[in-house]
Amino acid sequence: MDPFLDAALDEARAGLAEGGIPIGSVLVHRGVVIGRGHNRRVQRGSSILHGEMDALEQAGRHPASVYRESVLYTTLSPCSMCSGAILLYGIPRVIVGENRTFLGEEDLLRSRGVSVEVVQDERCIALMRDFIAANPALWNEDIGE
Repeated sequence: MDPFLDAALDEARAGLAEGGIPIGSVLVHRGVVIGRGHNRRVQRGSSILHGEMDALEQAGRHPASVYRESVLYTTLSPCSMCSGAILLYGIPRVIVGENRTFLGEEDLLRSRGVSVEVVQDERCIALMRDFIAANPALWNEDIGE
């Protein structure tokens, strides 16, 4: 097991426990988690706090060199907004828990030189599959449908 993907999954579960959407993320620099977060759109009434955005927010300000040496772990394939942030900050590598329930902008990231590894973690798949089945309207709102 990957401890950083496990940390992202812990964040996803925390979001679900708070009544939100179960997507979690951690930003790792040189083997140390510098930011962790989960989708807080429901909890904070936010239009942008996806898991990846929350992890970046919780990491705080850093020089560009830190982002260029970091890895972003996320339980779900990053949407266009989160992919834009990955590109903006020059994060070179993204580890994705799964992309079966939602396929984000992986091709865009790869086309811009980002290494994207999808692990198809069964825990991530089950968490999202169950959430989407139970909350289709909320899920569609989260992905802009």
